[in-house]
Amino acid sequence: MTTGLYTHRACLEHDTGHGHPERIQRLQAVLRLLDDPIYATLERRDAPAASREQLARVHTEAYIDEVFAAIPSIGYGELDGDTVLSPGSGEAALRAAGAVTAAVDAVIGGAIKNAFCAVRPPGHHAERDLAMGFCIFNNVAIGAAQAIAVHGLSRVAIFDFDVHHGNGTQHIFAAEPRVLYASTHQSPLYPGTGAKSEKGVGNIVNAPLAPYAGSEEFRDACETIILPAIEKFRPELIMISAGFDAHRADPLASLELETEDFAWITDELVKLAAECCSGRIVSTLEGGYDLNALAESATAHVYALQKG
Repeated sequence: MTTGLYTHRACLEHDTGHGHPERIQRLQAVLRLLDDPIYATLERRDAPAASREQLARVHTEAYIDEVFAAIPSIGYGELDGDTVLSPGSGEAALRAAGAVTAAVDAVIGGAIKNAFCAVRPPGHHAERDLAMGFCIFNNVAIGAAQAIAVHGLSRVAIFDFDVHHGNGTQHIFAAEPRVLYASTHQSPLYPGTGAKSEKGVGNIVNAPLAPYAGSEEFRDACETIILPAIEKFRPELIMISAGFDAHRADPLASLELETEDFAWITDELVKLAAECCSGRIVSTLEGGYDLNALAESATAHVYALQKG
């Protein structure tokens, strides 16, 4: 079986305006490198639009209405000071969430071995009824809810290695024992959540990293905290919030990871998935704001999924 690549041209129509870090060029940079012949075996699929039913498993009906009411017919709008909307944002957000649900369906159904969703806007800061930090709908949470509601899974693990803590994903699943949420992230840093003491119902595992921590600290946190927690949980599916802004070149944070660290952790997750869930992994793009570091790290991540 092959690795699936889910994306959609609508994700390039989410225009955040001049100078915004979560810009169209991010996805363009990733997709450009994924055109290399070494990725020729990827099964490339257009992302469908998520349904309202899929969104409503993790977001309130009122919030969904609020999002679509705020989308402008011309120019720009916003859901908060960071989360900008343009006329194309609604379809982009639906395609980003739909990519993850479709990838979950395909991986669990055995059509592909694992998948990467090259989409924007990102999602892990979006709470049940609140947009935050460039995020509209919580794509990875919507995918996890799909795995539980449609496929009957009882254990879904989410590992978030974005430099910013995924407050939205933690908020949505803090009382849901069928989902393990594990995160490495810089602390202190936006959004200010993700302390070790935040444990949910025993299903939240946070491993905050101090500013300027690098490969050694990241790998130690993964080997001693994150990977053992996932292994103990024995997930039927591993999902990844794949943010690449912990790279040393990223302008929005102060961790000092290298491209090789993202390849390494992906290799480790592939090995763990092979042991506990028949290799099932669905990954989705979150942050990463230096274009070269983002593209190189994301493609290293995809290459590790592909060869796993």
